[in-house]
Amino acid sequence: MPTVDTRAIEREITIKAKPETIFPYLTDPAQLQRWFPVEATTDVRVGGTYRLVMSKRDYIASGTYVEVTPPTRLVFTFGWEGDDQPTPAGSSTVEITLTPVGSDTIVKLTHRGLGSDESRQNHGEGWAKYLKRLAIAATGGDPGPDEM
Repeated sequence: MPTVDTRAIEREITIKAKPETIFPYLTDPAQLQRWFPVEATTDVRVGGTYRLVMSKRDYIASGTYVEVTPPTRLVFTFGWEGDDQPTPAGSSTVEITLTPVGSDTIVKLTHRGLGSDESRQNHGEGWAKYLKRLAIAATGGDPGPDEM
């Protein structure tokens, strides 16, 4: 019987766009910057890396792509750069699936490997916020400045 990771967080949102429209918002630096970081570099291939500079210049997420299956699945390691981070760069894993349903897409995000309850809570709140921003950007809207 498979084990369930009770320490994982899951978030899901339905976006009124096709997976082909949404996927570049997860991988292309210019599209990422519309809803998530202020700066992004990506090398979107298995083993490739990414680096996302958030609105606080010293708050930087980075990791490695584990699986890249356009336009329906993206898996990457995740964490924050810096010696004092509770979730160090590359120490956790994010899996995003895009499932088409008619003209909409269900975007499901699962984040595994977050050690503490506080880290799970903080990342859960963050992902909920950013998925809403993704939904706005992927449907042609402007999510406005990130108040991070």
